[in-house]
Amino acid sequence: MVTEAEKQRLLEREAATIPRGDVYIVEERCKGCGLCIAFCPKKVLVESDRINEKGYHPPELVEKPPVDVCINCGFCERICPDFAIFVKEKKVNNSEQ
Repeated sequence: MVTEAEKQRLLEREAATIPRGDVYIVEERCKGCGLCIAFCPKKVLVESDRINEKGYHPPELVEKPPVDVCINCGFCERICPDFAIFVKEKKVNNSEQ
């Protein structure tokens, strides 16, 4: 039979990590369609107050760790018609989650 202490050690050792991503926005390509904002499952993209050369408001990242963070799903880059946003995986320690 497994003791509670052994269960806890196993859980800590095998703890799942939440994938994280670094979001890069090429503001001058953005036409402000808002698709990336609408399809972000964690809702960490919002319309910025800045205006690009084309006169549009590009998105910006607003993370609130540990829960509201980019999870590197890539929906934003897949849905963007202008290839103005992309995500790269961020290496994270379990202690940072």
